[in-house]
Amino acid sequence: MSELHPSTLLAFPPPVQNAPILKGRSPIVSDPRSLEMYERLSRIAASGASVVIAGETGTGKELAARYLHHHSGLTGPFVAVNCGAFSDTLADADLFGHEAGAFTGAHHARAGWFETADGGTLFLDEIGEMPLGLQVKLLRVLQEGQVTRLGSRKPINVNVRIVAATNRELDAAVESRSFRSDLYYRLHVASVQLLPLRERTGDILPLVRHFLDVHRRKFDIDRPRLSTAAEQALLNYDWPGNVRELENVVQSALINIRDGLLDVSDLCLAKRPARPGAVCAAEDASESMGRALQRLFESGLEDVYERVERLMMTMAFEHCDGNTFRTARRLGISRNMVRAQVKRFGLLAREFSN
Repeated sequence: MSELHPSTLLAFPPPVQNAPILKGRSPIVSDPRSLEMYERLSRIAASGASVVIAGETGTGKELAARYLHHHSGLTGPFVAVNCGAFSDTLADADLFGHEAGAFTGAHHARAGWFETADGGTLFLDEIGEMPLGLQVKLLRVLQEGQVTRLGSRKPINVNVRIVAATNRELDAAVESRSFRSDLYYRLHVASVQLLPLRERTGDILPLVRHFLDVHRRKFDIDRPRLSTAAEQALLNYDWPGNVRELENVVQSALINIRDGLLDVSDLCLAKRPARPGAVCAAEDASESMGRALQRLFESGLEDVYERVERLMMTMAFEHCDGNTFRTARRLGISRNMVRAQVKRFGLLAREFSN
């Protein structure tokens, strides 16, 4: 059984959207490669340099950014912004703020994310999705240390550390001219590459046990036990969706679980794992879901629909990286309905403008 290494006692708050990957105030990392990565983050944190964090979707880029912020000595806030969620018309206002009357519906002046993060860290997630026109304006702010609100000519001084994240190859984006080279070099003072979960398998079981403990409270069940076969299946699986997929698998397993023992049959893993010899633990998805729902109906719970609806929206929203448009398209419902449920279930600390 993997245990947490003493050097993982790191103090910082959890990410907003996902279940905190923490034990107490320590990140759940045990694999030597993860420990090495956090040591590198520690060295970078105090430098104050702009940082680009690269990695596949679901590897924990925001968690790494929060660690950088809370070990940097900055007294200002940590502000996370999803660049893929900007609306085309209001991107400037979101980042740089606006004055009253600057556009239709702007009844009051509002600070942008740069002003909000003054004295702290602005985390720009999915930086590779930022439109070229907005990249020019971002570069100017980074060079001058000033923002000008939409509808104003008065510059406002800001002191913000930028941490950007991407699951794209920014080098290739620069070559294809979809990302500005001058902005790339401005941001790329320091860089961190997060390994996918399949390359740091020592973190898998500690993360599984953490998520079991977090989510079993939502289902009001005792802490389950993992069978040896289930542990092996989890270790052998390739985790194409990384930590985010692992958390979703754990939540699904808690619907399927019986008698307090989580076994292979309770896991909803892909039918064709990427690594040769990996254990395939999934049955047909619809049949598995049907059996899980049947057990919920037989349990006598009065809020089955609420539980299932919340789980479905949470998993879909996280699968689509917090993008309401993609979530609506994936679920086949309207964008307004997604927005309403995201707000209802508290999936965002703030409501995106898209």
